[in-house]
Amino acid sequence: MLNDQNLIALGWGPFFQGAWAEWEPHGYKKARVATQVRSHFFVAFGGGDTRPARTSGRMRHHAASLAEMPVVGDWVAVEDPPGGGQVVIHGVLPRRTRFSRKTVGVKSEEQVLVSNIDTVFLVMGLDGDYNQRRLERYLATAYESGASPLVVLNKCDVSPDLKNDLEECRANAPGCDVAAISATEGTGVKALKKYLEPGKTVVLLGSSGAGKSTLANRLLGEEVQAVQEVGGTLDRGRHTTVSRQMFRLPGGALLIDTPGLREIQLWDAGAGVDEAFSDIIELASGCRFRDCRHAAEPGCAVKAAVETGGLSEERWVSYLKLKKELAYLDRRVDRKAAQEHAKHMKSISQQIKKMPKRGRTPRG
Repeated sequence: MLNDQNLIALGWGPFFQGAWAEWEPHGYKKARVATQVRSHFFVAFGGGDTRPARTSGRMRHHAASLAEMPVVGDWVAVEDPPGGGQVVIHGVLPRRTRFSRKTVGVKSEEQVLVSNIDTVFLVMGLDGDYNQRRLERYLATAYESGASPLVVLNKCDVSPDLKNDLEECRANAPGCDVAAISATEGTGVKALKKYLEPGKTVVLLGSSGAGKSTLANRLLGEEVQAVQEVGGTLDRGRHTTVSRQMFRLPGGALLIDTPGLREIQLWDAGAGVDEAFSDIIELASGCRFRDCRHAAEPGCAVKAAVETGGLSEERWVSYLKLKKELAYLDRRVDRKAAQEHAKHMKSISQQIKKMPKRGRTPRG
């Protein structure tokens, strides 16, 4: 129902309505995942009610990977048992956008952190948290998500040279908006309001100590995270370092606060890397040879820019490092797919061997 204003206020739209036809015949209800604490969830309904939820056994059994399980921001099909209480999640609707990274550790799998977001606030503190190379990694992942990134330089009140910080940030985030704020004092926060439209979803991402929760409380107008229990309603919640939680802002936008990211390894972010390094891609288009490797070839525009200072060597090395990381990930994923295919074919071969041959009566 596209005219359901309660659902629209939660971010519902034509994209999700088109996908709902698969679930509608089963009598399920529409809900959006508002809180995730490990494998425990709270989902929000159009009427404003927020209920605890769990995934169905069938869903867990048939999920091909962790990426198919619910995350904050997902629209889900739920069964509401008689008498109320915990609802059961039976399926996740297709995601319009998704912020993903490679899982932490040796496994080469996708981990979706949040979904169906419109804007990513990449929060970095100017008290020592700001790191240009980490910013480039965040930007590549944000661009790949399909959402629009905004770099938020927090704690501008402690920066010894804010003008230089802004110039440096804009040089390493070409084409991306940058805002300098102090979440503690409220300086510059009004500039963020244009991204907080009713029914739109914004996520705060960054490392621990960058000031995400302080900014969330500033935007909410009170320190609701510090005094309320998790769940209850979409407008209240207690912040915990192991949870991702969605809040409704006074103006009607939806804000997702997240724990600090200790690391963010890329996942299928080739296009995102190119967009984050659009200045290098533009330089490469001016090389004499189309297949220039930017090494010893004559007429290389990238190499010339590095030599003349038009492109910093650190940024060029960072770009090469991220491309190398993606190439390695591709090989790992392809090898894993090949191993799973070989395992599947071996299983089929074993089943064939166990089948009785035609024209011969099986013994016993």
